[in-house]
Amino acid sequence: MPRRPRRTPPPAAAPPPLRGGWVRDEDGWTVRSISGTAATKTYVCPGCHQDIPPGTPHVVAWPSDEAEGTVERRHWHTGCWRRERRS
Repeated sequence: MPRRPRRTPPPAAAPPPLRGGWVRDEDGWTVRSISGTAATKTYVCPGCHQDIPPGTPHVVAWPSDEAEGTVERRHWHTGCWRRERRS
């Protein structure tokens, strides 16, 4: 009976990337737009302290000098982010 080939172990799991739209730099912040279809969890907006429910388009921002998976990454309502950047 022939031997079965060995299975190769799966590669080490990397943190999942943020799904969403374009990434841009804004005054020392990296900002990514998240579409409604890519928004699958509930987050609390730091601008208004209200929930961002699943299915709501929003933006994610983190300091430009940090990696994408940083603990400084925050999910904002798009309007709250714009208002925060103007002040």
